[in-house]
Amino acid sequence: MRATAPDPAPADADILIRPLREADLPEVDRIFRLAFGTFIGFPDPMSFAAGRDFIGPRFRHDPDGMFVAEVAGKIAGSALANRWGSVGYFGPLTVDPKFWDRRIGRRLVEPCMDTFERWGCSQVTLFTFPHSAKHVALYQKFGFWPRFLTMLMSKVAAPTTTEPFKPSLLSELPPESQTVCINECRKLTEQIYPGLDLTQEIKAVLTQKLGDIVLVRVAQRIEAFGVCHFGPGTEGGPDSCYVKFGAVRPGISASAHFDLLLDACEELAVVKKLKRVAAGVSTSRHEAYQQMIEAGYRADAQGIGMHRDNEAGYSRPGVFVMDDWR
Repeated sequence: MRATAPDPAPADADILIRPLREADLPEVDRIFRLAFGTFIGFPDPMSFAAGRDFIGPRFRHDPDGMFVAEVAGKIAGSALANRWGSVGYFGPLTVDPKFWDRRIGRRLVEPCMDTFERWGCSQVTLFTFPHSAKHVALYQKFGFWPRFLTMLMSKVAAPTTTEPFKPSLLSELPPESQTVCINECRKLTEQIYPGLDLTQEIKAVLTQKLGDIVLVRVAQRIEAFGVCHFGPGTEGGPDSCYVKFGAVRPGISASAHFDLLLDACEELAVVKKLKRVAAGVSTSRHEAYQQMIEAGYRADAQGIGMHRDNEAGYSRPGVFVMDDWR
């Protein structure tokens, strides 16, 4: 048997960066699983994130800011720019392993950074591997600096009270009430960080049926909400209720309302007969992280949050937010 020589490194002129198209999604998804599964060390790399989809739903929601790299007419990698109003987050960035260390990753970052500038994002962040010096060094070239760990946490879903409890869900409200609630959620996040806005994320969940939005009301006012993905082909997958974003209105009762939000997300998982509830949280938000531990959440993995210009944004003590920027 003869070993195959590695493909020659493509020159910059041979690398084409272009917008991602719908027809690209199957190959982009394949490379996504292969790249992460290979890097992490899965025996079968293609089993990475089985049943979950981190790219298709985002493309159908807003394809602006999504790019692929081509080498000799074949897709070699992809990168996504995402936004929550004034907050942009980068990723995932994936490159076919046969093209690793050949400058393609850096070429894919560049148009995403231009996109964040075009969008006018005041805060830009990303999630990467804390043990990978190459990943951290790459992003530092674009002005990102590592700050705090992000814990990817989960717990077995179980009823949170002895009495029947049904979470308040946005999907069950009439359209006019949904609009009012979405505006309330926007005003809530505006108090956490200027311009932070989950409106489009919420609408994507509703229109694509990716899961649901949990609402925590106190005296008829929304004090917290959680954007939850669950089901095959979502970011949660078939067995988990994944809280992609959860937030609590700032104030003296924020800690108590965060407990209610955790309970409501877990009850949603129970109602939908899901095995687990999962969420990410930055350790910079110490109080939220501590309360999740006290509620029974345990870390399955961890990443590092990197912030452009090293700005804290809403990753700071006293902020009760769950997210992970993957």
